[in-house]
Amino acid sequence: MTTIDVKSRFEAKLLRPATPGNDTSWAFVVLPRVASEPLPRRGRTTVEGTINGHPFQATLEPDGQLSHWLRISSELLEAAGAAVGEIVTIELAPVKKEPEPDIPADFEEALAAAPEARKVWNATTTIARVDWIHWMTSAKQLKTRAKRMGDACDMLASGKKQVCCFDPSGFYSKAFRAPESEDF
Repeated sequence: MTTIDVKSRFEAKLLRPATPGNDTSWAFVVLPRVASEPLPRRGRTTVEGTINGHPFQATLEPDGQLSHWLRISSELLEAAGAAVGEIVTIELAPVKKEPEPDIPADFEEALAAAPEARKVWNATTTIARVDWIHWMTSAKQLKTRAKRMGDACDMLASGKKQVCCFDPSGFYSKAFRAPESEDF
């Protein structure tokens, strides 16, 4: 990674999620609104930056409050010499070109079975593909995810290049938010 054009610089406390799932080694930071506002979108946004001077690239998640939060892996914590509860210095800038999202295997199969949907999918923008995938994978139940995949194929096959019923910021639907932090 090369030197970044810093758009935002701030200090934040590293938080531990109250319910980390199966992996208890990660931490997170909620971006202050002034750090989030210059980013190109309120939804998922890929940035490059540094934590305590250590470079990283990551995708910020929407927090449902028109800002973002950053998941920090145990590897990045170690590389940055940081621990949960400490204050770190973070510098961020949006990437110059959003990377292509990984297509989940089940959606790849659905697209393979729907050539018209695949054709439109290939003609969409990277950001639109990020939103389609986020909409499908954000379903809390497998039944909902399967329905969204079917709906996505139907919408794409009909020529829709953007998911019509999805608020990627979570602000209006409150679908997304930063994790609750553990008190310490």
